[in-house]
Amino acid sequence: MTSILFQNASILDGTGDTALADHHVLVENGMIREVSDRPITASSAQVVDLRGRTLMPGLIDCHVHVIATMADLGANAELPDTLVALRSARIMREMLMRGFTTVRDLGGADHGLVMAVEEGLIEAPRLVICGKALSQTGGHTDYRGRYHHRDVGHYGDKVGAMGRVVDGVDAVRRVAREEIKGGAQFIKIMANGGVSSPTDPIAFLGFSNDEVRAAVEEARNAQTYVAAHLYTDGAIRRAVECGVISVEHGNLITPETARLVKEKGAFVVPTNVTFDALAREGASLGLPPPSIAKIEDVRAQGMEALKILHEAGVMMAYGSDLLGEMHRHQSDEFILRGQVLPAIEVIRSATVHAARVVRQEGLLGVVTPGAHADLIVVDGDPLADLSLLTGQGRHMPAIMKAGRFHKNQLAA
Repeated sequence: MTSILFQNASILDGTGDTALADHHVLVENGMIREVSDRPITASSAQVVDLRGRTLMPGLIDCHVHVIATMADLGANAELPDTLVALRSARIMREMLMRGFTTVRDLGGADHGLVMAVEEGLIEAPRLVICGKALSQTGGHTDYRGRYHHRDVGHYGDKVGAMGRVVDGVDAVRRVAREEIKGGAQFIKIMANGGVSSPTDPIAFLGFSNDEVRAAVEEARNAQTYVAAHLYTDGAIRRAVECGVISVEHGNLITPETARLVKEKGAFVVPTNVTFDALAREGASLGLPPPSIAKIEDVRAQGMEALKILHEAGVMMAYGSDLLGEMHRHQSDEFILRGQVLPAIEVIRSATVHAARVVRQEGLLGVVTPGAHADLIVVDGDPLADLSLLTGQGRHMPAIMKAGRFHKNQLAA
């Protein structure tokens, strides 16, 4: 039995408005067994004194693409499967070293990568997947240019492909069922135009109402839900009215639609850092010119959307949505959100709120008995300085997943 006793920790997980000072946490066999404000007796445990440091649950990023090894996603889909898989393993390890012990993939990762993580073949966060995202012809994830008419049916079989192109209610139903059979834990649809795809302006509505409802019904039949790529207010409203509960991005939302999202019990996963990174680095990293031209259509309103959603009481989860070499900016979303939101709300987005999104309430995102021992140690107080959660894990002397240290510099 492996036991670790953290003593004198300041516990911060977002369940309260402040940290709990001078607490003790006992970890046994990959789980949190006990949390107390009084000393815990565990004679066989390894004792770790965290005085002056903060103990947090492992961070959760609810919008990643671990197979996005380059910014040009059309070219990424053409790469050899073995190369993409190995690059993805490196991307995921770097995420873990930033303190993200769980990530939710929004298009691309398959069950094979999940198995590789679960079997310990690669050092990586827990991986929650939707399989391949669903897109219409000419929609987001259709990376053919205007004069490219080659068949895209085979793309869904490539590890480096983010999505599959499907048209019509029957096709949506069939592919949604195939993704669920293949291990998808929820369904992702492209219900608006996107930046990285070449022929769909942001305002395009992806799929018909009936196609969206078909995806929602298939997800519900499988006891899960639909997440949708959405930017414009009209697209968000339509998707939520059709039963979508996970709004990805949401940059152009209005107060009225934010209230509808709240009323419907939906939530939003903003991803402002990706637009910031794309604007600065996208062109140099191979993002095509048509995509570069679309960035400002959504970037400018992203921060205002955070305010609107917060005022409407909409639950927000943490998302980064980065591509290729830009994955290194994953933690900078904390800084961007902290410019307009209270620090505790930013922390909740990557802990308790994110745990609800991945349907692991009480198991992830909290420091409480019965939860997985996914934990990070932070030098200082992130509530006072969110930058302590950035810097490629520089301020995290210890990172633990399932009770195992993947980084431990506490004795240094």
